[in-house]
Amino acid sequence: MSDPDAWAEACAEDLEAEKARRRAERGAGPGSAAEEFRKLFDAVAGKVSEGFGNPLLTGQAVRTVQQLVDQAKAAVEPVVERNPQVFDHLAAAGNEILAAYRSAVEGHETRWTREETPAEEPPRTPREDGEGPGTGQHIDLD
Repeated sequence: MSDPDAWAEACAEDLEAEKARRRAERGAGPGSAAEEFRKLFDAVAGKVSEGFGNPLLTGQAVRTVQQLVDQAKAAVEPVVERNPQVFDHLAAAGNEILAAYRSAVEGHETRWTREETPAEEPPRTPREDGEGPGTGQHIDLD
């Protein structure tokens, strides 16, 4: 007779080993929203510091750009350090807004691509005086 706990432990160990193998293959996955923001900011700051490869930016212009990048980093870094959970909330809110937008667009696309006419619209009958479409009902204006 086998021990069910031993089987569960062996499965858990195999699963962890497989996860570790996949992490080693693909590298580390995305970090928290704050870490990803920091990486993005560093990449953008690096590009700005390089002047986007513009040979016209030399001397004082490069130093000014680098100074602005350093000031922005000094202002942003403490905010990220003190409030990393804010970025997680902002990322979640962004995902919710995107889901709401997708839902709205899908609803409109469904209505736009439907070929049938709406059922609530009554058929038009010609007016008695021949002046165009009408409901065929007399309207008393007095």
